[in-house]
Amino acid sequence: MPLAIYILGLAIFAQGTSELMLAGLLPGMAADLGVSVPDVGLLISAFAVGMLVGAPVLAVVTLRWPRRTALLAFLGVFVVSHIVGALTTDYTILLISRAVGAFVYAGFWAVSAVAVIGMVPANARGRALGVVTSGLTVATVVGLPAGTLIGQHLGWQGAFWAVAAMSALSAIGVAVTIPGGRPPAAEAPRLGAELRAMVNLRLWFAYGTTALTLAALMVTFSYLAPLLTETAGLPEAWVPAVLGLYGVGAFIGITLGGRATDARPFTVLYTGAAGMIVTTAGLAVFAGQAVPAVILSFFLGAFGFAINPALSARVFTLAGAAPTLAAGANVSSFNIGITIGPWLGGLAIGAGLGYPSITWIGIALGIGALALVAVSAALNRRAERVEVSETPVADTVSA
Repeated sequence: MPLAIYILGLAIFAQGTSELMLAGLLPGMAADLGVSVPDVGLLISAFAVGMLVGAPVLAVVTLRWPRRTALLAFLGVFVVSHIVGALTTDYTILLISRAVGAFVYAGFWAVSAVAVIGMVPANARGRALGVVTSGLTVATVVGLPAGTLIGQHLGWQGAFWAVAAMSALSAIGVAVTIPGGRPPAAEAPRLGAELRAMVNLRLWFAYGTTALTLAALMVTFSYLAPLLTETAGLPEAWVPAVLGLYGVGAFIGITLGGRATDARPFTVLYTGAAGMIVTTAGLAVFAGQAVPAVILSFFLGAFGFAINPALSARVFTLAGAAPTLAAGANVSSFNIGITIGPWLGGLAIGAGLGYPSITWIGIALGIGALALVAVSAALNRRAERVEVSETPVADTVSA
């Protein structure tokens, strides 16, 4: 793997820490800002909405930009948005700064994904995407619990300052390792080709699978900390350790999923979706017991992240030679799920159904994702049969 791929993973780690760390800061932020826990949960949704809009918009706007220029511009705005967030105690300003930071973070994801698939052969895309995506996994292992600890001891603003500093440092690595300059005219992406590549039913089923999968994961993960403390009775001081355990599971899952995706993508999709359903069902049953809930948090991370490389690689397989807009739409589909999950969970909690209700929503969403995987597999088999039937058979002549 080229060094630049690992640098991109490092940059995703820096930004991904911001995406995830609010899950461990909800109670403290709610008290400091004078709002409810579900209202702070909406900051997670605001981040997801920013990414939802930013990915396709910035994929088109920067289509012909040098990739290094685009990546550095995104990182610069991201740093500024977090400085603003760290300096304010106004909920509305914080909400806007989260959306702006997410907007450019989405652009970074889309451009990074396209850069990655241009650096490696087709049969290594799943592994390469797994390396970059593992930056987000490392954020769950290290960044999320570290952000929670910083928030508990220095205030949530300290966590925002830490993210801004890490993102600024990662920009140095991007500047050094990502080539500058525009691509040759023959290789430059064209909007028409990108739009034509989007007219593919299987591609949209892949997006739908991604959205439902992430919604199934995030509806539980977004409120995991209060579920553990208020329902399972776990002391608040243990939350960073449990979130770290979740991150270890995520790291193991994405490593195994990335290695298996190139050879058996649908096996990874089936296993990840089914595993999330079973794990979330276990949390629904054992939500009031601390030890089983902690153990199941590990498996939630493992299955939830094992499926990610397969979801991304599937999109690039179907997009063919016009991946940029497809990559942006893929980031959007991830964040549709990240938006829907906390929103549905907040509705259930706000209706007085309690934190365990989020697990039942996760089960329903997971079943929907598994159904779309089955439909996608059937469409894929059908397409392969058509391709085989349309392939001309060469006549053989005996010498």
